[in-house]
Amino acid sequence: MLPFAADWATISSLATAGGTLVLAIATFASVRSANKSARVAEDALREQRRPLLAPSRFDDPVQKIMFVEGRWVEAAGGGAVAEHVDGAVYLAISLRNVGAGIAVCQQWFVKPGMATSRTAPAHTSDEEFHVQSRDLYIPAGDIGMWQGALRNPDDPIRASVAEAIEAREPLSVELLYSDQVGGQPTITRFGLSPSGGDTWIASTNRHWYLEGTGPRSDDAEVKMGASPRLPMARSPT
Repeated sequence: MLPFAADWATISSLATAGGTLVLAIATFASVRSANKSARVAEDALREQRRPLLAPSRFDDPVQKIMFVEGRWVEAAGGGAVAEHVDGAVYLAISLRNVGAGIAVCQQWFVKPGMATSRTAPAHTSDEEFHVQSRDLYIPAGDIGMWQGALRNPDDPIRASVAEAIEAREPLSVELLYSDQVGGQPTITRFGLSPSGGDTWIASTNRHWYLEGTGPRSDDAEVKMGASPRLPMARSPT
């Protein structure tokens, strides 16, 4: 009689368990790889819809822009408009969408002075933004425009912006826009600098992607805890 008898039932169970473990590991690796591929594909699809606004080129055509009361202004390529007329402030920027998706302007903010990444590393707080009274669409790879106005005499920023325009001092404008389905909200800060005569030149200062990692981040922005989507502000255009 053999001193040790083979327990074939135990061996079979161990072999089955080992095979199941190997299959589970292979399945886990396959699922993980599939999830990673899906995320890469999703990111690629989002980039195909991402808008990104910048000033138009100097050789782009002049754009004629009308405000609700029937006032017309002209914004040349690479230029902007800043006027103070009869107590109202009229603003406009000639834009080019350098992104891959349609941009829809939704909210905006303006203040005197040229804000920079060093002096103002974070974008304006949510409640200070004004809501566009109508959506402004800028097609991908093409030009468009933004316009806004300060008419309410009780608006605390109107007087200081009007004074800066009269004194021919720079302005900072922040635009909140999204893609055509309301996703990928982005804030771009523009600088408006006075040029010869009554003309103004537009420049880009900073971009913030509010739903994820943007071109760059800093401690000030992290401390702000910027929300993915800003609430509707109080003062319409």
